[in-house]
Amino acid sequence: MSKSLSILSNSMRLTLQELKVNKTRTALSLTGVAFGIFCIIGVLAVVDSLEHNIQNEVSSLGNNTIYIDKWDYSGGPDRPWWKMRARPVMKFEEMGMVKERSQLTQDVTFLMQTGGNLAHQSDLLQNVSVYGINEAQTIIQPIKFLDGRFFSTSEFMNGSNVCLIGFENAEKLFGTAERATGKQVAVKGKNMTVVGVMKKEGKNFVGWDYDNCIMMPYRFCKQIFDEKNSNPILIVKGKEGVSSDALYQELRGIMRQIRKLSPTTEDDFSLNSVEAFSKAISGFFGTLNIVGGFIGGISLIVGLFGIANIMFVTVKERTSVIGLKKAIGAKSSSILLEFLMEAAFMCIIGGFIGLFFVWLLTLVLSGPFNFPVFISVPLLFTSLIICIIVGILAGIIPARQAAKMDPVKAIRS
Repeated sequence: MSKSLSILSNSMRLTLQELKVNKTRTALSLTGVAFGIFCIIGVLAVVDSLEHNIQNEVSSLGNNTIYIDKWDYSGGPDRPWWKMRARPVMKFEEMGMVKERSQLTQDVTFLMQTGGNLAHQSDLLQNVSVYGINEAQTIIQPIKFLDGRFFSTSEFMNGSNVCLIGFENAEKLFGTAERATGKQVAVKGKNMTVVGVMKKEGKNFVGWDYDNCIMMPYRFCKQIFDEKNSNPILIVKGKEGVSSDALYQELRGIMRQIRKLSPTTEDDFSLNSVEAFSKAISGFFGTLNIVGGFIGGISLIVGLFGIANIMFVTVKERTSVIGLKKAIGAKSSSILLEFLMEAAFMCIIGGFIGLFFVWLLTLVLSGPFNFPVFISVPLLFTSLIICIIVGILAGIIPARQAAKMDPVKAIRS
């Protein structure tokens, strides 16, 4: 152990000496490694962060949740849009039927989703997301409030003209989001009282546009908008411990019963599982990681040849020193290990330079571009392992060359 530590410290000393003596040559060699590590870890960090952000947004759609809709969210050639467009929309009555017949369901909600203009006095906001919701909405997808409250049972039952408003809409109309509670807003000429303001959620790749929305009780919403043209859906949350597949199969059977479909008739609805969507995202990003790593690996090959070149030159410059070491009893394995460690240490230095540039990339993307990027601990270990492997591959041939030298010939040279 002490011998290995002695060789490691000696390799580090020689590497640092190489950096001082041949600054330009070493810097050029390290640039290749740094650029390769920057490409690999930079791509993996961005892809991992993108997946993490999207998966968080997918989880906000509800755990163990299935969306029953006429549209299939996965799309594809097997699910042409014109065929799904002809399907019947979901009906409010079907919500009660599903809840009554299902044994695996914790709760079901019916949701209208459309768009419109939101007005307050002379101010007008266009293209606002409008949601008509039921009581179970906040159970399936918890709503976080900045100010105010959720709808009461009587407001749901009576279809009262009350609403919840998103953070951005509240700020645009009232200057400060907290001031929106208790104020009057209007959609298509129908006045409503704001009873709650939702917390800021930020930009979403998927999921609900809570910041730019207005929510109202379903019975009031259908007085303003045509239910059939508001893309109504059922959202079903399974009981604790119930698998997504079991819930899927049960709901499919129930919906076929409700729609009175014969055994030979294909489904006129789609069951969109959040869990299946999450798995599909993981599979996609897994492939993206492989592709990104392969592209970064090509860049790293350049660095590998650069390190190999400098190690060949180093062996040639130290030929007499190697001969002297072997003459006084140094083993070939010690010489081999010394040069391998030196190559690996040189790659680690290049790797740290590459990680520094990745860190700068995270600052740029997380700041001005408002895209949170992080470098995980596994990625740091991955970069260290990559550097060591590249160092060994780059140094193995020159190290073997040094280890096999004849001490007499080496000293004479």
